[in-house]
This record gives sequence, structure tokens and C-alpha cells, in this order.
Amino acid sequence: MVEVFSGRTLLNKDGDLVDPEEALRNKVVGIYFSAGWCPPCRDFTPVLSDFYTELVEEGEPPAQFEVVFVSSDKSSDDMVEYYHDAHGDWLALPWTDDFKNELKQRYKITAVPKLVIVKESGEVITDKGRKQIRDKGLACFRTWLEAAEVFQNFNSFG
Repeated sequence: MVEVFSGRTLLNKDGDLVDPEEALRNKVVGIYFSAGWCPPCRDFTPVLSDFYTELVEEGEPPAQFEVVFVSSDKSSDDMVEYYHDAHGDWLALPWTDDFKNELKQRYKITAVPKLVIVKESGEVITDKGRKQIRDKGLACFRTWLEAAEVFQNFNSFG
């Protein structure tokens, strides 16, 4: 993932700038294309948030998983409100960063919500992250992890 967001700056929920090289190294990354005005997005975001919390915040050790929110909101204020009200404690591409348009093209995003699961290189593991989480819950993470070929810091998961 380091390659996809290389040279960019991400935000955390506190509004602090985060270096993607550090935050995404050796992790499976979900690029979450979403918007507050979109009812299916509002429906799925809490599901993704619970998934993330169980894997990363409650996992021992935390799972090697990170989400980067790429907003399709109409304004920066709308994005910030949606991000703070509904999202998990993950990262976001700043609304003002036009790189979101490149990402949408690269991953063929034609509608939101879309959760694309990628390797560090940016290579797609699945573009059906939303469906897999709904169908399989936490068990889908093991499949992603194996496909991502990241160094694993745990043995028994999912």
C-alpha cells in the first residue's frame, strides 16, 4: 500500500496528518470509497466499523489491516462530519486531494460504497470487500491476509 499512497498525506480521526509509508506498511489495506449522502454507504459503514474494531482494536495482537476512506462527499465539511459521525478509527485521504479521482479510475469505481482490498503494492486482492464482510464476517480477513503475502505476526486467526 505504501506504493499506492506514496508521496501523499493521510488524515486520522483527530485531524492529524499521517505518513502512509509508516501507517500502511506490511498491512492489508481496504480502500473505502463512500459518501455520507449515500444510504447504502450509511448502512455499510457501521458494519465495516465493527469489523475494523474487532480486528484491529480488540485483536491481540492487532490485525495487520488498515482502512483508508476516500470520500465522494459534496464538500470537505460533509466529509468531515460523515467521517467523524459514522466511521471507525481509520485513516482518510483529505477531501481536497485530487488523487481520489486517480484512485477511482485505477480501481474502476463507478458507484459507492465500494471496499477494495489491496496488497501493499496496490494490487487488488478483491473489489468485493463489502460483500465478503457481509457474507463471511471476520473469516474473510484470513483469505485477504494470505493473498497479501504480508509478514504475519500471529498464527491463529479467524
